[in-house]
Amino acid sequence: MLTPYLEDLENRIVPETEEALLAEWQNFSHGHFRGALFSPARMRASPPQVEWPEKIFVNDALNDSHLMALQQFLGCSRSLETADGRGFGIRANYGTSILPSIFGAELFLMDRELNTLPAARHLPGGADVVRRILDKGVPDLRTGQGALVLEMGKRFRELMRPYPKISQYIQMIHPDIQGPLDVCESLWGSSLFLELVDEPDLVKSFLGLITETYIRFLKEWHQFAPPHDGLNLHWGLFHRGTVMLRDDSAMNLSPEMYAEFAEPYNRRILAEVGGGAMHFCGRGDHYIHLLCAIPGLYGVNLSQPQHNDMEKIFQSTVDRGIVLLNLDRKAAEAALERGRDLKGLVQSFE
Repeated sequence: MLTPYLEDLENRIVPETEEALLAEWQNFSHGHFRGALFSPARMRASPPQVEWPEKIFVNDALNDSHLMALQQFLGCSRSLETADGRGFGIRANYGTSILPSIFGAELFLMDRELNTLPAARHLPGGADVVRRILDKGVPDLRTGQGALVLEMGKRFRELMRPYPKISQYIQMIHPDIQGPLDVCESLWGSSLFLELVDEPDLVKSFLGLITETYIRFLKEWHQFAPPHDGLNLHWGLFHRGTVMLRDDSAMNLSPEMYAEFAEPYNRRILAEVGGGAMHFCGRGDHYIHLLCAIPGLYGVNLSQPQHNDMEKIFQSTVDRGIVLLNLDRKAAEAALERGRDLKGLVQSFE
């Protein structure tokens, strides 16, 4: 059922177009872009020659590897059709619950009609269950959703193998394994924020175990989806380094707590896997200076600039040579209208 779609993609990919787009991203990512805003686009559109489905529901794809693959390749087809500036990326798209499930968390599935990825329920038992998890050490990476995710990666590799242009220009991006603090909150629940004060050493031990598990899982993924020597991809955004970390939970921490409970674990991951970028939702202007001081942090993606003092964000990112990826267009243009020099380090789609 996938062959007609893969053949369509293979026939529509134009190497010259993709090489030109990648060169633009390389130029931007290494600080050589000299325009006001980097807004990449392909040179020409390439409409499909077969009828692709309009939508693949998330819940359907969770239970069917063929639908999962079709859902992911559909995104590549749309980029070709619209000539947007996103790289071609596919992933084992199982939601934020992947790493929590390996530690034993139960999945929480949304209604099919919502077309939203699953989350994870926190583990009942609080500090006591965390101590039991620590006693066991790094869990089997194939428990929970682990085996499903890794097998989907291998399935992607086999599907792509017969198609030279697909293999060359479509990247298998790493699955959504979040970041240490996010996974910790997902497993512990909201009481974590009390335990930061009451049981700080226990929290740090748990964060250390999560970090080790994160690194091992990412390296397992890289066995069959090795990172590129140049730029890697996430959400269609090319960035330096190999990983796109998440730090959504950090919005709840003071800068001092960020330095104690988030920064060391993010630092270790970036050091061990060759650097990367960081995404966060909500407010991050209060700790952005700490984040951007981590070696190997090459890019930042924030989804809600309206909740941030953007001047603080710019001072810690573009003023230090760190790119901002997919910044909301209105926020980027508002900065330019204020006369803010973005130094050619802000990417924003039209």
